[in-house]
Amino acid sequence: ITDHGVVQAYPEAVAAAGKDIKIIYGMEAYFMDDTEISFEDWKKAKNKYFHQIILVRNLIGLKNLYELITLSNLQYFHRRPIIPKSELVKHREGLIIGSACEAGELYQALVEEKSESEIAGLVQFYDYLEIQPTGNNMFLYRKGDVQSIEELENLNRKIVELGDRLGKPVVATCDVHFMN
Repeated sequence: ITDHGVVQAYPEAVAAAGKDIKIIYGMEAYFMDDTEISFEDWKKAKNKYFHQIILVRNLIGLKNLYELITLSNLQYFHRRPIIPKSELVKHREGLIIGSACEAGELYQALVEEKSESEIAGLVQFYDYLEIQPTGNNMFLYRKGDVQSIEELENLNRKIVELGDRLGKPVVATCDVHFMN
């Protein structure tokens, strides 16, 4: 369960799951890298944030996720509940961090053709990398952000290659935001 910025679906998910389904708790977070700019300065600037998947590994992780949600809503809220990298690092125990969808930091760096060393540095922060079906990202082609469907496929291939080369598991996900 990875709601955007919140965990409001947990009670309903627990009720629906019963004893036969094991829920993996998590959140699709709004993440900003505050290693080079403070949150206060970030609010005044371009306000670039990324999506990031945070999954809970154990009860310590669940507590830390709740801490991050509280901080993001009470101390770091700016149009959305933002999680600064420094807070994520402090509360990372028991959590699994994924690179997320096309709005994630890694995917955006690939689209922007950042340097290999910068991309490798980004990959090191994540516990796993995500790829998604081409159909999920077709809007990038329709908008002209990528020039072909093959370019979308090559972005997925690049993420798989990065995972292989840098020792990170790659998970095929679907970024589903609907029931049917």
